[in-house]
Amino acid sequence: MPYIENSNYPKPNFINRNAHLSTIIPAKFKKYPIPNYTREKIETDDSDFLNLDWRIQNNKDKLIILFHGLEGDSKRTYLNSCSDYFFEKGFNILAWNHRTCGGEMNTTCRLYHHGSIDDVHRVVEKAIQENYNQIYLIGYSMGGALVLNYLGNYEINNRIKCGVVFSAPISLKSCADTLKIFPNTIYFKNFKRTLIPKFKVKAKQFPGRLNEEMIDKIKTFDEVDEYFTAALHGYSSKEDYYYKASPLTVLDNIKTPCLIVNAANDPFLGNDCYPIERFKEHKFCSFEIPKFGGHCGFPLKNNIHSWAEVRAWEFIKKY
Repeated sequence: MPYIENSNYPKPNFINRNAHLSTIIPAKFKKYPIPNYTREKIETDDSDFLNLDWRIQNNKDKLIILFHGLEGDSKRTYLNSCSDYFFEKGFNILAWNHRTCGGEMNTTCRLYHHGSIDDVHRVVEKAIQENYNQIYLIGYSMGGALVLNYLGNYEINNRIKCGVVFSAPISLKSCADTLKIFPNTIYFKNFKRTLIPKFKVKAKQFPGRLNEEMIDKIKTFDEVDEYFTAALHGYSSKEDYYYKASPLTVLDNIKTPCLIVNAANDPFLGNDCYPIERFKEHKFCSFEIPKFGGHCGFPLKNNIHSWAEVRAWEFIKKY
């Protein structure tokens, strides 16, 4: 599967050609109704839980599993739109929430992160146990990284037909460095607004386990990942985490068909998130770089859905 040099994403209107407007407007101002999900709480083998949101058809032929991004949840606008798009095409939908997301704090002293593929495996195994015949994975941003890391680290069940990811942070260090550069710093400030309260809740849950002194000193992802992500999840440092949890490390291991779409003007992604040479000879992954789209935006003229859903369907229907 090749590097796709000519993306079919149609040129958006003048406003949405701007990287920041095409990122912020769909995320903050686009309104899309939350689907009528049925929530299921499943236990994990480390005495914690995951919240899964389901939309069920009268068959178990096809299932889309949706992965949200950093500090998102199953009811983000981009997932709501994608959920409706595929539900109307006869797919069952499973939109799951990472630990600490979805409105309920988890019970163990761990958070979610780009390398938490054990939870991905739990969710996929749940879908397999429910006897869905064809399973497709769609991930956005961090959710996309989790899809790639899962496909590159696990032996994949043959019911998993393909993956599609958008705005994927293929190199975590590259993204962390890019978000230090103005005006991209506005996005980290937005993440910080919800991350810091979560760290404070965890510190109260587990006194002495978190570096409480650093919570109010967080300025960039360097502090988040050095003192919290790495420290809580068995990595020796933020550099160790960035290396081991970056999809760049496992791309060559992926043996499941996968489409990766990163817009050229994505304000979250650094240069290392566009490893074109790695994809030119890849037998299973296709890599596409639309000129526009921003981060998880990809707006379309006169369409309630984004191009991401349309492009995902083009790829998925082959399998």
